[in-house]
Amino acid sequence: MTSPTARDATLVGLLSALGAFLVWGLLAPVYFKLLGTVGPMEIVAHRVVWTVLMVGAVVLATKGPAAVVRAVGTWRRLAIFAATTALISGNWLVYIYSVVSNQLVQSSLGYYINPLVNVVLGVVFLHERLSRRQMLSVLIAAGGVGSLVVSHGTLPWIALSLALSFGVYGLVRKKAAIDPMIGLLVETSLLLPAAIAYLLWLGTGGAFLTQGVGQALMLALSGPVTAVPLVLFAMGAARLKLSTIGLLQYVAPTGQLLLGVLVYGERFTTAHAIAFGCIWTALTLYSLDALGTHRANRRLEARAAAGD
Repeated sequence: MTSPTARDATLVGLLSALGAFLVWGLLAPVYFKLLGTVGPMEIVAHRVVWTVLMVGAVVLATKGPAAVVRAVGTWRRLAIFAATTALISGNWLVYIYSVVSNQLVQSSLGYYINPLVNVVLGVVFLHERLSRRQMLSVLIAAGGVGSLVVSHGTLPWIALSLALSFGVYGLVRKKAAIDPMIGLLVETSLLLPAAIAYLLWLGTGGAFLTQGVGQALMLALSGPVTAVPLVLFAMGAARLKLSTIGLLQYVAPTGQLLLGVLVYGERFTTAHAIAFGCIWTALTLYSLDALGTHRANRRLEARAAAGD
């Protein structure tokens, strides 16, 4: 029987993780849409500056500067951070471009594909083995993307860029065992000189100084919009099963898709329907397989514990 304390922890974890995915799926796209008069590069530059200020204050207050120094540690670790910095900055830039250029449908496709990209990366780089159901799900997803290419005659580069950049980013972070908050602080700190240089180059022509107090405040809020969902996600991940987190992650791209089609009037063609149908089928197969594996492992652990 689950104790009240455990139930409370699970509820906090569920609300935290759900909050993170709702921010990523609904609040963040609306927020960046409201900044549509600001160029993607300028938005990313402000996102870096304000994230460093906010996350830096939180990390220094809770973990201390020594934790940051230990996280970087060696030249090898710094090189790893340089790689993750390049990946996440590219991901941010493409994502913001997709929002301000009315391509939320394609960005949602990218984040639907991402879990299956993670599976492929696990096979290639971590030598993980796929079950038949997992292999089938990857093939179905590839078929969905292929159908979109054939119908439109071009690669859905936004979707593929988002899925691949975030997938490789997660892989590198996993292998390096990087603390989420410290990692974000180091990555944005590495980007800080370039971000400040770009904003100084814009000078008085930048949106922060020319588009009023409201727009300046919106740009400053890019720090909380970046950091708060990450904190919520970390709280959820620490209290929930991995399978639960895996299912909740589809809330974000679903929110993006609904916003794009129902609120912002983006086109959802027959080709999109076929591609998304394949992706959703693949994700259903993959999720069922993951849940089955998780339950089987729990039964084995229970038997082992009973044997002891």
